[in-house]
Amino acid sequence: MIRVLVVDDHPIVREGLVAVLEDQPDFQVVGAAGSAEEAVTLAGRLCPDVTLLDLELPGMDGVEALPQLTPATRIVVFTAYDADERVFGAIRSGARGYLLKGATAEEIARAIRVVHGGGSYLEPRVAAKVMAEMGAPHRAAPGLSAREREVLRLVVAGLSNKQIAHALSITERTVKFHMTSIFNKLGAENRAQAVALAMERRLLS
Repeated sequence: MIRVLVVDDHPIVREGLVAVLEDQPDFQVVGAAGSAEEAVTLAGRLCPDVTLLDLELPGMDGVEALPQLTPATRIVVFTAYDADERVFGAIRSGARGYLLKGATAEEIARAIRVVHGGGSYLEPRVAAKVMAEMGAPHRAAPGLSAREREVLRLVVAGLSNKQIAHALSITERTVKFHMTSIFNKLGAENRAQAVALAMERRLLS
């Protein structure tokens, strides 16, 4: 059972999310919060597996709260804002998923499952923005090898390690080696952070 905390300052949205998530047979909504401060308190007490977090909250906003939340829970951002600085700021601060409001119940559930399983999830519209940014002219990528940049591009496209191995005709063990190297070079803790940091530093060309 995946234990979920819902954080949104709009009661109707919050209640709707709780109702949608409770319909999933493998989810248990353990709490709901209307502010970042309340979310931090609940996360520390309830230790949810995944927190669905709005960024625009009264008082402390979601990005500010992320460093306080991530020790206790994995974060999927759920927001109306897809500005690059919000996406990369949230991921740098520890978010493992990024969804835009308007996502279907199926997609929200999928993101929570992926993040709970240790992966990262970018909604296709957000991933498309990242891909478009990758298509812009960039300077050379110091520190990352051509193969590592290739692997990261496939991460952005949403491929798993197994799928990346198949696409590049290498072993899954080799993909894991490349990912470890990428994390170490960028100072990233997970796949979403690695993508955000590489994009911020213009390391993908």
